[in-house]
Formats: sequence, C-alpha cells, structure tokens
Amino acid sequence: MGAYSYIALDQRGRQRKGVIEGDTPRQIRQKLREQGLAATSLIEIAEQEKAGGGSGTRRGGKPANAAELALVTRQLATLVGSGLPLEEALRTVAEQCEKSRLKGMIVAIRSRIMEGLSFATALNEFPRVFSDLYRATVSAGEQSGHLEGVLDRLADYTEEHQETRQRVMLSLIYPVLVLVVAILVVALLLAYVVPQVVSVFSDMGQELPVLTKAMIAASDFIRAQGVLVLASIVALVFAARMLLRRPRIKQAVHRFWLRLPLISGLVKGMNAARFARTLSILSASGVPVLDALHIAAQVVTNLPMRSAVESAARQVREGASLHVSLERSGYFPPLTVQLIASGEASGKLDLMLERAAGSQERELDAMIKTLTGLFGPFMILAMGGMVLLIVLAILLPIFNLNQLLV
Repeated sequence: MGAYSYIALDQRGRQRKGVIEGDTPRQIRQKLREQGLAATSLIEIAEQEKAGGGSGTRRGGKPANAAELALVTRQLATLVGSGLPLEEALRTVAEQCEKSRLKGMIVAIRSRIMEGLSFATALNEFPRVFSDLYRATVSAGEQSGHLEGVLDRLADYTEEHQETRQRVMLSLIYPVLVLVVAILVVALLLAYVVPQVVSVFSDMGQELPVLTKAMIAASDFIRAQGVLVLASIVALVFAARMLLRRPRIKQAVHRFWLRLPLISGLVKGMNAARFARTLSILSASGVPVLDALHIAAQVVTNLPMRSAVESAARQVREGASLHVSLERSGYFPPLTVQLIASGEASGKLDLMLERAAGSQERELDAMIKTLTGLFGPFMILAMGGMVLLIVLAILLPIFNLNQLLV
C-alpha cells in the first residue's frame, strides 16, 4: 500500500487536491470515481519526494520546517505514550496536519508501516525531511522497545532547537533594521540632499573646504555609479557563495573564522552545543557510540571542527578516550571536554553531555544577547557620525562665507 497525492475534478468541474492511500494507481482512480472525482494527476508521494518534491529541489525533497517537525514529533510522542498503536497515532497526526505536503509524507510513512516495514525504515524514504539524528534515534528506540521515550527526547530536542532559532532571529531583527535604516538615510542624504545644498556655494565660485569637496565627490559617485556598485555587491555575494561550495576554500574560510577573536567564540560555542546535544540524545537512546559520533559530526557546520569529531571517532575505535581526542583538536571549549571526561569516568556520558550542551547554550545565548545589545547602539552612533559629517560639510562653507563678509 502506498500514499498518493492527487489532483481531481469534481462533478461541477472544480479542482480538488488531497492525499489517498491505495495499492495501485488503478485502485486509487477507482476510489476517486466512487467519490465522484475524476483524477487528472496522480503521483506517489515517496517518488515525488525522491524526485525533489516537484519543485526542483535536491533528491529527498525539501527540508521540513523546524516548527512543523517539532509539532508533529510532540503529537506523535504524546499519542504513542498514551498507548495508541503507531499506525493509529500516525493517522491521527496526519488528520491534524494543515500542510498537504507534510500530511502526505505522514500518510506515506503509515502506508509503509502497514506493509510491514519498521518506522525507521519508512522514515528513510524522506532523508531531507528527517535527519540522520532523527532516523537513528527512532531506530534505536524501536530496537530497544522504548519508542515512546525516544520520541519524547526527539520532541524536546526539536522544540528546543526551534526556540533557540527563534530567539536568535528575534535578537537580530533590531540590529538588522538599524543597519538598513542607517544605510538608506546616508544614501538618501548623499544622493539628494547634499547636491542641492552644496550647489549653491559652487555657483558662487567660493573655494570649498576639503570635507565639503570630499562629500560632493562621494555624492557624485553614488549618483553616477550607485546602481553599478549595488550590482557589484550582489555579484560578489553570488561569487562568494559559489566559491564556498568548493571544499578547500570552504575549509580555509572556516579555519579563518576559528582564528578571529570574537567570531571564534561564537562558532566554537554553537557547534560544541550542537555536538553535545546530538550525542547526548543518541547515547541516551542506545545508539552505539561510534555510530553516534558519525551522526553527531554531521550537525557540526564548521568543517575543521567536523574533521576533529571524525578524527575523534577513529581514535575512539582504536581505544582512545573521547575527551582526550577532542581536547587534542583545541576546538572544543574546556568545560565541554571536562564534562565529557567526567561522563566517561562515571559511566553517565549522556547526562554529562546534556549538561555540557545546556551550559554551552546558555553561554551562547548570553554572548548573542550582549553582541546584539551592543550592535544596535553602535550602529546608531555610526549613523549619527555620518550625518554629523554631512551636516559639517554643508555648514563649513556657510561659516567661511560669513568670515568673508565680515
């Protein structure tokens, strides 16, 4: 049995869309005819996702929205924890989904489970929606017989991840708005206000101050080459993104970030928190340590730090301690390494990893709040300084003119 998304016409010629289960397309068309619908398009959801979701995305479909995934995981954890069979829980969650794409995937997963596949195997058909962490954790939960507990951990993880993302986005709104307003105000002053005011003094043949001449030159440049400059900036951004797709260049840029005084702390803290949180969930769910390390390495976005985790996994396979292997790289914060060492010594690695992740996340939140709190006033001061220079460029010729008259 499979799940199909369909587009059909009803008896009045109106288009209908939906998801329906069936063994073959022929059976699906028959079901639709019994409902008074004539199918015009019928696509198996699993094949649609593998083809890129019908929208030109990469194989495996588009990634799931973090908020939607968190909600679905929490609903599924609650229903399975209440004793409802997994198939019924999936059917209930699908009925509550408002997004047709997500609903179709849940129905497709339920269909595969009804065919006799495991939950984790069914999730493998949507690798871009359900991450390696998600699928490995579900697989471990099924094998251990504690799927409800594993789903609870996944629900907590997805919700915390979504909340952290929202906090960061909200923290960046104010500084970004200030930056955009500052750039627009300065550009408008240089492009329209300065030429109209200063042209009066130019017509008088008066020798203008150096600051005024510089401001006129900047104004002329923006008016004549502003569009070209904007196009060049867009082209540079596009070229930079293309270059960052090359592994060697991306590796060099990421290594450079780790050397910058302020950026280094943010990058290390963010990736260490992700690594510790992911490894904690996998360890607590019963995933073997080596498999958990390979999966946790994928959530580390900084390439040198990811290479350090992969190297640590190889050293652990050879019998080394995890904390010693991570410490050698020099990329992970000392507190994280110390808590991992304590977890290995006490046999409570998952608990210590959770504490390390929590501590690192709190430190990261405090750092982001401090930086965003300073960035806004700094941009206001910078904009005020630019406006002051423009005003001085306008007023200096007036002062010189007054002195001549005296």
